[in-house]
Amino acid sequence: MTYRVTVRGVLDEDWSEWLGQARARHETAADGSPLTLLVVEVKDGAALFGVLERIRDLNLSLVSLEEIPARSRRRKSCR
Repeated sequence: MTYRVTVRGVLDEDWSEWLGQARARHETAADGSPLTLLVVEVKDGAALFGVLERIRDLNLSLVSLEEIPARSRRRKSCR
């Protein structure tokens, strides 16, 4: 399963391994605040909760969580 996780703030690639080999991209919210968009692949729901717990441990605010359907992953990727 692959998920797109958006958190408030800037998270650099150094955290990728700790977050399950997440790919990161930075964006700006409508209010001008920085966001980090992570694409993470997990094997099951327990692994997803592990990633969310790590985000919590980093004191990041979760903005959104979205599952990426398998057919969309073939067409799009997080750069």
